[in-house]
Amino acid sequence: MKRILTVALGVTMSLALAGTVFAQMGGPGYMGGQGMMMRGGWAGPGMMAGPGQAGCPGMAAVGQQQAAAQVTEEQAKAAAQQYADQYLKGFKVDKVLPFAGRRGAMYQVEMQGPDGQVRTLHVNPWGNVMPFGGPSRRAG
Repeated sequence: MKRILTVALGVTMSLALAGTVFAQMGGPGYMGGQGMMMRGGWAGPGMMAGPGQAGCPGMAAVGQQQAAAQVTEEQAKAAAQQYADQYLKGFKVDKVLPFAGRRGAMYQVEMQGPDGQVRTLHVNPWGNVMPFGGPSRRAG
């Protein structure tokens, strides 16, 4: 009886590990076969399949389009003020603090409200403005 339970526990643990691996990979067929074809072909982003998809740093110039210009501190300040004029009536830019993001320089903009309130906005390298804390709507 003890031997049967030990074997059953080993099989159960193996199946749980295999399920976890498939969940992380995307399920059966992810690495090839019919499932891969249903996902749009054999080559995904970064697999050197065509223009704009060079996968290694040495191939960065092959088939790549010119990257979009990154925003400057002045452009970030202007974008944040435009956002405040539309969504945060009465708020003015107090500080613009640059920091390194994944794709380039980003900016944290602190806005000062008419009654001393402080709101923080982030401006990404392409000039998109987002309230600090994510895109979800916040009360207050």
